[in-house]
Amino acid sequence: MFSVLYTFKVKEGCDDDFIEGWAGLTKLIYQYEGSYGSKVLKDQNGNYVAHAQWPSKEVWQNAGANLPKEESDKFRTQMKEACHEMETLFEMEMVVDLTRDILFGE
Repeated sequence: MFSVLYTFKVKEGCDDDFIEGWAGLTKLIYQYEGSYGSKVLKDQNGNYVAHAQWPSKEVWQNAGANLPKEESDKFRTQMKEACHEMETLFEMEMVVDLTRDILFGE
């Protein structure tokens, strides 16, 4: 499994727009590009961190061509307009997974 961590510095008052854009785009990427989905978290300074999971680095690198253009562009623009800054922090390969689903077979 391959994971990517992103950070987002959201403009004041734009949290709802950011989350709506992020969620809409994430759902499309899951549906059309084969991702395993993503989680978004908020740190103590009010910045967002997203953890996206993919079956492989290759699937992640080749993603985008299958998205419905108009809808994905809308969500992408909504996210970008809500942010001061967006950055890819890390691209990582899974080494060990001891999360709940793995440990308890759920």
